[in-house]
Amino acid sequence: MLQRVITQPDPYEPYLLSQGIRVGELLFISGQAGYADDGKIVQGGFRAQGEQAFANLRRALEAGGSSLQNVIKVTIFLTGMTHFKEVVDLRRTFFSAPYPADSIVEVKALYTPEAMIEIEAIAAVATAGRP
Repeated sequence: MLQRVITQPDPYEPYLLSQGIRVGELLFISGQAGYADDGKIVQGGFRAQGEQAFANLRRALEAGGSSLQNVIKVTIFLTGMTHFKEVVDLRRTFFSAPYPADSIVEVKALYTPEAMIEIEAIAAVATAGRP
């Protein structure tokens, strides 16, 4: 049975996308970019966008019954591989050992020209007696 993950605000609703889908004990989170609650990309460059993207990822994970600690796999899309070291720093800040499996991919563009990073994830859902 599929269960839709909804966050507030949900900037994806107008585009017929789900923030995430829960299937049993797995949670699949759609790409989270560095957008603020108003849906606009945050100012301040790559690091600010990256921190916001991880905060948005955390919010979507928690709305689905999981957390950053339960992430199994992430895919991080960048518009420039020049930010690779910053991505490693962000991973160090937001994840802990054992670190999730990861793919970092450079793309020509994301959904809006201002976006420089987008993160999607697969996570385990916390169940009774297990974090």
